Amino acid sequence: MKETLASAQQLGHVLWIGGTPCSGKTSIANRLAEIYRLQVYHCDEAFETHKLHMSATRKLLTISWDELWMQPLDTLVADVFAIYQEEFRLIIDDLLALPGWPPILAEGMALLPDLVAPMLASPAEDVEGALGRLGEAAFEYKVDGARVQIHKAGDEVRVFTRHLQDATHRVPEIVEWARALAPRELVIEGEAIAMRPDGRPYPFQETMSRFGRSKDVAQARAAVPLSSYSFDLLLRSGEGSLVGLPYAERARLLAETVEPGRLLPRIVTADRGEAERFLRRALDDGHEGLMAKSLSASYAAGQRGFSWLKLKAAHTLDLVVIAVEWGSGRREGWLSNLHLGARDPESGQFVMLGKTFKGLTDELLRWQTERLLALSTGRDGHTVHVRPELVVEIAFNDVQESRHYPAGLALRFARVKRYRTDKPAGEADTIATVRALFDRQRA
Repeated sequence: MKETLASAQQLGHVLWIGGTPCSGKTSIANRLAEIYRLQVYHCDEAFETHKLHMSATRKLLTISWDELWMQPLDTLVADVFAIYQEEFRLIIDDLLALPGWPPILAEGMALLPDLVAPMLASPAEDVEGALGRLGEAAFEYKVDGARVQIHKAGDEVRVFTRHLQDATHRVPEIVEWARALAPRELVIEGEAIAMRPDGRPYPFQETMSRFGRSKDVAQARAAVPLSSYSFDLLLRSGEGSLVGLPYAERARLLAETVEPGRLLPRIVTADRGEAERFLRRALDDGHEGLMAKSLSASYAAGQRGFSWLKLKAAHTLDLVVIAVEWGSGRREGWLSNLHLGARDPESGQFVMLGKTFKGLTDELLRWQTERLLALSTGRDGHTVHVRPELVVEIAFNDVQESRHYPAGLALRFARVKRYRTDKPAGEADTIATVRALFDRQRA
């Protein structure tokens, strides 16, 4: 109760939802005061009191007075609540339990989305690496859709993108589905995706066309209907916030809340073969790959760690070796770390995208040392510069931004698949191809 009281006092001093003391409406600040026997502000002292409260809110949001007064009520509430969401969650049950719940407060509650910064995943090289880090884990489909966070408070439903932008009015079919769920309050995470009649996904751009459409939504819905598939439950009536629970428990509660056809396909296993077969099934169904999730991890809002790992089909590029470094340790005496470049047709040069020695067998190390020494044009310390003639097929998981390389891009988890002695450097992949892959990932 002491913790709840402190939260009520704190929130009562910054939140004026539903009116001021003189507006003829009951504000949540005053209602909190009623519940917890705090000071109730009356009209004769309203001006200075309200000014103090708005000043606290302004400082909290670091905005000017003019900006504050121009803020729509729902925006102001959402912004403040995003900061105080955990504290406010402590008193919501008390508010909802009150007899004769004033309509203005019910409206205010519907304006309070529990905005939670999405938990982020790190890439894993393969299933073996994921199991090595997590042990027995949940593996679920990673679909090429739009991540959404769905909030329900009574009949009020809001849908937010992964960047916490309100997309409610663009996706009425998701709103209708969520409104029909039994619990009064919910925060669900999932994927919205446009699916073909045969159950395979449309290209990602088709899904995203719905999120960019604010007009003629009914027409867009008819042309590109969205399906939503849930993968996490962050809040449910009766339990309150679930972010501190282990993933296995959140998944159990989600399965109780959402019908099976609206859950992403999922298995729990410690068996590499079973997980690899499930990965092949996801890819065969037209999806990106799998997410591997620790069964014991809580929901780390806004953080990228190793409790969630993404497994995707590796991309490949044919790149050109532009330099190579002498190895160390087991690879000492061999040319090992390859400098990789993509072709720039405009300049006729090769743009460096990164380095790798992964995937090199002893046989390849011997072969490339002999071949690259024959192509040497000079040395700089432990680096040997070579004529850009040797093409190598490189597998990688993603293209990422990088300040270290001239194109501002680098390959994540790059590894050698094979040398393409059949292909001249003039047929290697271009930097434009790499940029297109990067843009596709960010879309």
